[in-house]
Amino acid sequence: MTRAILILVAAVLSTQAQAEPDTVRIPTHHNYQTLIARIETAIANHKMNLVARASASQGAEARGITIPGNAVLMVFRNDFAVRMLNASIQAGIEAPIRLYVTETPDHTATLSYRTPSQVFAPYGSPPLNELARELDPIFADIAREATAP
Repeated sequence: MTRAILILVAAVLSTQAQAEPDTVRIPTHHNYQTLIARIETAIANHKMNLVARASASQGAEARGITIPGNAVLMVFRNDFAVRMLNASIQAGIEAPIRLYVTETPDHTATLSYRTPSQVFAPYGSPPLNELARELDPIFADIAREATAP
């Protein structure tokens, strides 16, 4: 690689790290489809709901284009949603909490997410912060279970 390319790659990686300092990233040895299935199981095991899913790679595949797998799994539960909205109507834009699965060049997958505390902190609501502190370990447990060897 030329020096200019190395500098460019370092700059891009540095910018990504700065742009997402609060993002939890967990590389795994699981392939993309397996990690998604494991996350879905972990969501159910922790009594949360998979509210929705979006995937650019599935959309591209439907058009005959292949790109690395990626999916956003949106996770929440109605009792938490009611409490969130009672604490801050504006915070409603943040729910459901998103789990992002990406396929890596070696065909393994990475799970990324922002903790509920990070997501809800900007709203400055003590009841919302309390809710987020309850949600943090639930999402950490989902991530830990899904990404375990």
